[in-house]
Amino acid sequence: MLSAYGFPFLLAALVSYILTPYIKKIAFRIGAIDRPDNRKVHKKIMPRLGGLAIYIAFMFAAVASLELTKDIVGILVGSTVIVIVGVLDDKYQLPAKVKLLGQIFAACVLVLFDIRIEWVNNPLGGYFYLDYLSIPLTIFWVISFTNVVNLIDGLDGLAAGVSAIASLTVILVAVQMGYYHIAVMTAALAGGIIGFIRYNFNPATIFMGDTGSMFIGYMLAAISVYGAVKTAATVALIVPAIALGLPIMDTAFAIMRRYSNGRPIFQPDKGHLHHRLLAMGMNQKQAVLLMYGITAVLGIAAVLWAEVDGFYAALIIAAIITAVAVGAKKIGILNDR
Repeated sequence: MLSAYGFPFLLAALVSYILTPYIKKIAFRIGAIDRPDNRKVHKKIMPRLGGLAIYIAFMFAAVASLELTKDIVGILVGSTVIVIVGVLDDKYQLPAKVKLLGQIFAACVLVLFDIRIEWVNNPLGGYFYLDYLSIPLTIFWVISFTNVVNLIDGLDGLAAGVSAIASLTVILVAVQMGYYHIAVMTAALAGGIIGFIRYNFNPATIFMGDTGSMFIGYMLAAISVYGAVKTAATVALIVPAIALGLPIMDTAFAIMRRYSNGRPIFQPDKGHLHHRLLAMGMNQKQAVLLMYGITAVLGIAAVLWAEVDGFYAALIIAAIITAVAVGAKKIGILNDR
């Protein structure tokens, strides 16, 4: 059974590893580059578009490993839409509103293929049926995941590594609970990311760009919604949310920080967690490895959460939120900079 998940993982990793240098050349050729400024950490012009290698590798492995049912096709079509938006943004720097419209359209693709959050578990038994809230909640869920990965992509290898750890967490829980299609799709995603990290870890030679960060966030959201549809279990939604707790909380703190200081919530700043760690004297590798470690701990917490019910599950989540809040206060992440 392990070979069923190992094959898409290794295939995607190999394709991504081989393809990335060619994508780098294409990025320079079409002008999909990232220029340094006073907010960014890198000091030279860098090619973006690395996420295209991850996407192609994922598609190659997924199509080779999965039966193309209506649900699977819906996810593949939606992921293609978000990649097109990402490629255009990496080349032309789309306005925020245009990019958001593209994300909404990609999320609507899932809804059109009947992949949406229709119910969640009731802790007291049974389910809460969402009825008319199903579509807006699904769209909000997908857009939120798409953007949290995008917003943490600030250091070499950071978004890729955090997403890879989150993906491996989802695979572990999916295998443990017998969710074959979820495990295979996520294995293809994780393989594509890990094949790319060789070129993205500090010192990076290529960035994944919005093509990569939005694709990865979208896929983790789509896989979680698909899991909720197929299993009628909230665990499919909560596990990736816990595993991605670091970028989710970082985004939440950024919104609170900007709002409390009267700044537009979409205006970039240097108050993100990775900026604070650098300001404390860490180098890029140290900051990234620390955030990998935190994500791994969150991944373990997610696996434990999937194994328990009710009171103990609530304790795990409460402990995570408390630890993050205390840590954020200590390093001043809510302060304006």
